[in-house]
Amino acid sequence: MQSRMALLYFIKNAACILVTGATSFLFTEYQYVGVFMFAFAILIFLFLGSVKGFSTKNQPRTYDQEKLCKPALATAFFSTVSFLLGAITSVLSGFLGMKIATYANARTTLEARKGVGKAFITAFRSGAVMGFLLAANGLLFLYIAINLFKLYYGDDWEGLFEAITGYGLGGSSMALFGRVGGGIYTKAADVGADLVGKVERNIPEDDPRNPAVIADNVGDNVGDIAGMGSDLFGSYAESSCAALVVASISSFGINHDFTAMCYPLLISSMGILVCLITTLFATDFFEIKAVNDIEPALKRQLIISTVLTTVGIAIVSWVALPSSFTIYNFGVQKVVKNW
Repeated sequence: MQSRMALLYFIKNAACILVTGATSFLFTEYQYVGVFMFAFAILIFLFLGSVKGFSTKNQPRTYDQEKLCKPALATAFFSTVSFLLGAITSVLSGFLGMKIATYANARTTLEARKGVGKAFITAFRSGAVMGFLLAANGLLFLYIAINLFKLYYGDDWEGLFEAITGYGLGGSSMALFGRVGGGIYTKAADVGADLVGKVERNIPEDDPRNPAVIADNVGDNVGDIAGMGSDLFGSYAESSCAALVVASISSFGINHDFTAMCYPLLISSMGILVCLITTLFATDFFEIKAVNDIEPALKRQLIISTVLTTVGIAIVSWVALPSSFTIYNFGVQKVVKNW
C-alpha cells in the first residue's frame, strides 16, 4: 500500500513539473513570437499595399477583364488579418496539444499498471484529441474567415481567396518558431542530461535519479508535441488555402458556386468523420493484449482510414462538384470531370 501511494505521489509530482516547465517555456517563447508576428504583419501590409501604390481603385480580374476586383489596399489589409488569424490558430494548436500531452503522460503511466492494452488506449485517445483539435480548429477558423471576408468582397472571389492565403502563411511562420525553438531546447536538454548522467555519474538514460531528465521530458513536450502541432497545422492550412485559390479562378469562382468552392474544406470534414470512425477500431473493436499487437493495430488504422477516406472523397466529389468544370491553367480554362 505504501509503495502504491509513493508511486502515485511521484507520478503526480512529475506530471506537475512537466506541465509547469512546458507551460513556462511556451509562454516565454510566445512572447518573442508575438513581437515577430506583429512586426511581420506590418511588413505584409506595407509590401502588398505598395504593389499598386496603396491604390484604393478597383482592378480588372484575372479570369474576366471586364469585371473588377477590390483594390490592392483592401487585399493588403485582409491578408494581414488572415496572417494574424493563422498565426494565433497555430500558436493555440501547439499550446493545447502540449497541455493534452502533458496530462496524458501521467494518465498513461497510471493505466500502464493495469496492462499495455489500457496504456495504449489512453495514449491513442490522447493523440486523437490533438489530431482532431488541429483539423477542427483549422477548418472552423478558415470557414469563419471566408464568410466574414465575403461580407466585404461580395462576388469578388478571386480577391477574397487571395486574401485568405495569409492564413496559411501565418500558420507556417509560427510552426517555424515552434519546431526550431522547441527542437533546440529539447536537444540541448537531452544532450545535457546524457552528459551528466551517463558520462559523469554512470547512471542509465532517463533514470529518475538524474534531475536533468525532467528538463529532457519537458523538451520532448515543447519540441516534439507543441512544435509538431504547429507544424501540422501549418501544412494543413497551406494546402487548404492553395486549393481554395485554385478553385477561386476556376468555373466555381465565375459561377459563384459556393458549395463547389468549399470542396477542399469538405474533404477535410470528411477526413474528420472517417478518423472518428477509424479510431474506434483501435480503442473499442480490437483489444491490445501485448506490445507486439501495437504495430499491427496502427497499420490497421492506416488501411481502414485509407479505404474509408477514398469512399468518402468519392461521395463528396459526386455531391459537391458539377459533372464537368474548368480550372484556370496558365491563361487557359482546362476542362475537368468530377471523377
